[in-house]
Amino acid sequence: MSDTEFRPFETVFGTDEARAVLRDATTGADDGEIFAERRVSEALLLDDQRIKSASYNASEGFGLRAVRGEVTGYAHSTHMTMDALRRAAETARLAVVDGGGALADAPLPTNQRLYTDADPISGASFAVKLDLLREIDDFLRSLDKRVVQVSVSMAASLQQVEILRPDGLHLRDTRPMSRLNLSVIVEQDGRRESGSAGGGGRAGLDGVMARATWEAMAREALRIALVNLDAEPAPAGVMDVVLGPGWPGILLHEAVGHGLEGDFNRKGGSAFAGLLGQQVASKGVTVLDDGTIPNRRGSITIDDEGTPSGKNVLIEDGVLVGYMQDRQNARLMGVAPTGNGRRESYAHAPMPRMTNTYMLGGDTAPEDIVADLKDGIHAVGFGGGQVDITNGKFVFSCTEAYRVKNGKIVAPVKGATLIGDGATALTKIRALGNDMALDPGMGTCGKAGQWVPVGVGQPTLLIGGLTVGGSAA
Repeated sequence: MSDTEFRPFETVFGTDEARAVLRDATTGADDGEIFAERRVSEALLLDDQRIKSASYNASEGFGLRAVRGEVTGYAHSTHMTMDALRRAAETARLAVVDGGGALADAPLPTNQRLYTDADPISGASFAVKLDLLREIDDFLRSLDKRVVQVSVSMAASLQQVEILRPDGLHLRDTRPMSRLNLSVIVEQDGRRESGSAGGGGRAGLDGVMARATWEAMAREALRIALVNLDAEPAPAGVMDVVLGPGWPGILLHEAVGHGLEGDFNRKGGSAFAGLLGQQVASKGVTVLDDGTIPNRRGSITIDDEGTPSGKNVLIEDGVLVGYMQDRQNARLMGVAPTGNGRRESYAHAPMPRMTNTYMLGGDTAPEDIVADLKDGIHAVGFGGGQVDITNGKFVFSCTEAYRVKNGKIVAPVKGATLIGDGATALTKIRALGNDMALDPGMGTCGKAGQWVPVGVGQPTLLIGGLTVGGSAA
């Protein structure tokens, strides 16, 4: 792979030659494209005052797709040559069989730019980045003598993509990404607890390397760890739960968002299949997927099929009004694509995926929502979870949570898990705060073995009657 500007259809394949090969592969097909990609990434990890890993990766390749009905032919290669392109076309062509399809209309091009083209990796030297990781470690240890371990990771990448369609449309996008994450372990009287924080987005490393930014992350991670030092075992049972703003939207993403992706609904595998136009959530609940927010981790100027990203309303005032669509599922369902056709890399075919998925806020002050909670849990942070997309059933672990009685926070709790299903939880939302917030920029979503960056968000909200798993006697 060379250091020259990534222009494969000008410098490697030749635009006319590549288009001719693609047209042969997609004659009689419904859709198809060549997706070419170059990606460069760097990641550093300091753990317990030592550099545990440092990596730099560079890759490039292409994927060629031919679509006929529900069948997709896809072939990819790391060899950017015309011979490899022709072999890929022969393989993908097998999905078209005898043809009979009509090529779908091309995406409408866009002039919007949601992020910079600048390379986030080259913004600072390797030595400067290592020094910063050590400085963050030293800072955290200086804040509290109970700190016994610190882990700090920094990552940056630059993805360049080009999409060529058989109808002649040729699109480019350059996508930066940066992230800083840190975790801290504290110990007191033989008890150890942890806290973590982080963030980033589609921008250079300047933002996360600024002292004001990383110092706030460090203090937040330490605050969570110290809260957990005083936490008592969580209660168990069915109770009302207040979810905090921002990152707790990961529950919405997992338990509801996946169920609103077009492929699951077309195939009838979602709890929301066939419910368009019906009330699926409490009045006042509006959920969007919005890939157009500048510099956000989940944003994309165009999706991986060339469709401009959109601000798509999925649930409006409790009524299901739309699904997230790529081109194939949109065509099969007789609707327009929504800019949600995403893929992990050139080695993967696109499918409907979320971008930034969030719930709009209401008009209630968050402190009033907590004050109305008679006996329940206030869940502020989440860690890992499991979700069954077919029915939306979820189990999520809380990383920061509090017991509330008669509207007062009485103690932090640990070991709390929230158990339920997304479709039912939507109908039990009883209050929406006026503090809608997006997460700090650290989400990654997995589906069918593919991983893509995403964003989540929500206001403070009250859900009635969730099952809370805990360890209290």
